Amino acid sequence: MQLGMVGLGRMGGNMVERLMRGGHQCVVFDLSPDNVRKYVEKKAIGSASLADFVQKLTRPRAAWVMVPAGTPTENTIAELAKHMQAGDIIIDGGNTHFKDDVRRARELKSKGIHYIDVGTSGGVWGIERGYCMMIGGPKEVVQHLDPIFKTLAPGRGNIPRTPGREKMPGTAEEGYLHCGPAGAGHFVKMVHNGIEYGIMQAYAEGFDLFKNANSKELPEEHRFQLNLADIAEVWRRGSVIGSWLLDLTAMALAEDPNLEHYEGFVQDSGEGRWTIEAAVEAAVPVEVLASALFTRFRSRQQHTFAEKVLSAMRHKFGGHVEPPKSI
Repeated sequence: MQLGMVGLGRMGGNMVERLMRGGHQCVVFDLSPDNVRKYVEKKAIGSASLADFVQKLTRPRAAWVMVPAGTPTENTIAELAKHMQAGDIIIDGGNTHFKDDVRRARELKSKGIHYIDVGTSGGVWGIERGYCMMIGGPKEVVQHLDPIFKTLAPGRGNIPRTPGREKMPGTAEEGYLHCGPAGAGHFVKMVHNGIEYGIMQAYAEGFDLFKNANSKELPEEHRFQLNLADIAEVWRRGSVIGSWLLDLTAMALAEDPNLEHYEGFVQDSGEGRWTIEAAVEAAVPVEVLASALFTRFRSRQQHTFAEKVLSAMRHKFGGHVEPPKSI
């Protein structure tokens, strides 16, 4: 099957490579001509502009957009729509807000162009492991693109089947799922990322506790000098809290036991914030997810104003004085 890919960064480029390995033909475009040449050398069909890109696609055209969320994605989809015709398909595989998907699908439907949103998880490892995909859009269009999704997905692999799923139809066991109409895919991916924040925060706090288990604040008989890399590794072997995130943690600790190459400044994607906004709109309590997001904000400051307020209150009610600043 043929697919066009706009955006040849780490995700888009790796997806092109996985698709071509699976026997699909890829037409590619990127703002960097060097990136285009790189994949042309791997047998992709290159293009010099979005107009040229669309012309090189066979109808019904399918163009997958894999560029940064926000204005870059918005502008790319608008430009593609100028050159596409009724029956063509635009796929957004980036980190788009689901409400933007709903709007775009409505706007493109008036031109007869189909819109598919694909929440994509897999990162730089996806080229070998495959990509977990959460898909929104019209059922018949998603079914038309099934060969693409099947090739990009991990497949069943060696994961044991969930008891009771033997007679259940669908593609979830293959690693991709049609979640519903436009926006549903990115909505599921948004909550996926919110949960990811919470899991990561739990691991981070647990290993911070291990790191400080030898603190001088503790009685000597209660101090432990723990090997964090070994703890992460043993948890990978049969523990109920094993996960791919733990695998990556174990890898990082094996490479750099004290994580000296990391400053601890943690960014957040838009999806983490959007998950909290969606929870507020639906009046659903998500204490862990919200706390994990706010902790990322905290990581970017030496001290927050909230901490100054706490210090002031402690001084006022108990006479507690801040320790002198180290020189």
